[in-house]
Amino acid sequence: MKINKFSVIAGLALGGLVATGHLATAQEQKGGGQKRGPSVEQRMERMNEELKLTDEQKPKVKAALEESQKKRQEIFTDSSVPREERREKMRGIMEKENKKLKEILTADQYTKYEKMLEDLRGGKGGKGKKKSQDGQEKKD
Repeated sequence: MKINKFSVIAGLALGGLVATGHLATAQEQKGGGQKRGPSVEQRMERMNEELKLTDEQKPKVKAALEESQKKRQEIFTDSSVPREERREKMRGIMEKENKKLKEILTADQYTKYEKMLEDLRGGKGGKGKKKSQDGQEKKD
């Protein structure tokens, strides 16, 4: 059976398209790159652990985090918003979230919360410090 060059090339091209189509679909199913940062539940867990939230504070903090998350998601799904404008809106959301949390948390808790944020960002400006497996800080 004789196979001409055109058939081989067409077959390879079709195979490549099918393979990349499956890869793109698999990537979309994993989250499509839209999810950024920890979930509300993960943030609540960490805040409860580090700030020792009271039973009265927990629903208030969760509501504030959920509201911010919803607003962030709306911004991310609106692809018509330019990147710089999106960044400014995100800052505004974060500032409002921090203001609400400051009203809910005690002064000591809020100080610890600010330290958590700073650690999360890797300190002020510049590159962050990473911890090795034994807990010791090491520079990038």
